[in-house]
Amino acid sequence: MALIKPLRGHLLIVTFKAYIVATGKRAIELAKSAEKVARDSGVTVVVVPQFTDLKAVSESVDLRVFSQHLDPVKPGAFTGRVLAEAVKSVGAEGTLLNHSERRIGMVEIGTCVERCVDANLYSLVCADTAQSAAEIARTEPDMIAIEPPDLIGSGISVSKARPELITDSIQKIRAVGPSVKILCGAGITTEEDVSKAIKLGTEGVLVASSVVKSKDPLSVLSKMAIAISSMS
Repeated sequence: MALIKPLRGHLLIVTFKAYIVATGKRAIELAKSAEKVARDSGVTVVVVPQFTDLKAVSESVDLRVFSQHLDPVKPGAFTGRVLAEAVKSVGAEGTLLNHSERRIGMVEIGTCVERCVDANLYSLVCADTAQSAAEIARTEPDMIAIEPPDLIGSGISVSKARPELITDSIQKIRAVGPSVKILCGAGITTEEDVSKAIKLGTEGVLVASSVVKSKDPLSVLSKMAIAISSMS
C-alpha cells in the first residue's frame, strides 16, 4: 500500500458541506480555486467535498481531498454505510469525523480512527470542548479540530470569541497526544480570524460557509492563505 504524503505546515481545510453551490460541477470549480490558492501561496489546502463529488474532485485537482465522514465498519454486509476503503478508492486521502452536524460517539470515533489506519487515510476529528478534545486525543487521530457548535456559520470566530477554549484544548491535547496536529474552526471568516488562530497555537483552520457561500471564494481563500503563510 502506497503511503500518503505527510501533511506539512499550517493547513487550510475547506469543507463544502451540502451546499448546492458546492455540488457537482460547482464543487470542481471551487476545488480549482482552492488549487490555485495552494499553488500561488505554497499553503497546504485540503478540500472536503460531498461523497458523490469525491472522485470527480480528486481527479480534477492536485490537492489533498478528504471525505466528510466514514463509518466504523469493515468490508461486508453494511448497506448504506460509508466504507474507508471506498473513500480511499476514489482518491480521498483522509476523512473528517465527528463534525457537529454529523456527531458520533467516542467508541465510534476510536473505531473510525482505526479504520483510517487500516485504509491508509488521515483522520481529522472535531471536538466541541477541551475535555472532549483530550478524550479524542487518546484515540490517536492525525488531527483534532476544536469547533464549538454554536459558532459554526455564525461569522463570529472561535479564535476571537473564545481564545481560552483553544489554548485550554491545546494544553489538554498535548498532555495526551504530543504529535497530533491541532486545528480550529467555527466562524472563521476573515484573514484576521486565521492569524489569531495561529497565534494561539493552532496549526491551521477549518472553513466552510465563509468560503463556499462567498461571491468570490478565490479572493477569500487567497487572503486566508496569505495570513497563514505570513505566520509560518
